Amino acid sequence: MNLPNKLTVTRIILSPFFLIFFLTPRSWSHYIALLIFLGACLTDLYDGYLARKTGVITNFGKFMDPLADKLLTSTAFVAFVAAGYIKTWMVLVIILREFLITGLRSLVAYRGVVITPSPLAKWKTGTQMVVILIILIFINLKGTFASIGNHSWNQSLVPNLFNGMVFVVMILTVITGVDYLLKYASSLKGVLR
Repeated sequence: MNLPNKLTVTRIILSPFFLIFFLTPRSWSHYIALLIFLGACLTDLYDGYLARKTGVITNFGKFMDPLADKLLTSTAFVAFVAAGYIKTWMVLVIILREFLITGLRSLVAYRGVVITPSPLAKWKTGTQMVVILIILIFINLKGTFASIGNHSWNQSLVPNLFNGMVFVVMILTVITGVDYLLKYASSLKGVLR
């Protein structure tokens, strides 16, 4: 278990802690959730860089790194739905795609083929993480202003903004899912025979 793989596992471990703090009804808990998510994003940036720099790229890392990303981002989107910040149907589409591609990766891994994330899929993950961070920052700012008596946030604008960003992420997520299915259709057919 090298350091990049430990960072990947750390991201998996941080996901439920993010959920717990985000859903805890305390004024400070959203700040902790933001810090946890930011820390998890930094492990994602650093583990890939470190693996390439030190030449310790492993099949475990190739498989688990994207899985850890999916777990982290899906957990955040589910938390936002539970708190009423974004629409459920968009998150269902995103999570369905993530499970579908994870299943595909698992099936072809059975045949010894490791599917590494495409550049487009890396952009998708990066976009998801940035959108989640923006939403978390907005939520924290709203809470901070409300705690000092400023309730001037436009209550209809913020959810529409959140849903608009998540819609763009959903479209990108679906596009990358179709891209994977087209690229690895022959490998998948081979497994299913």
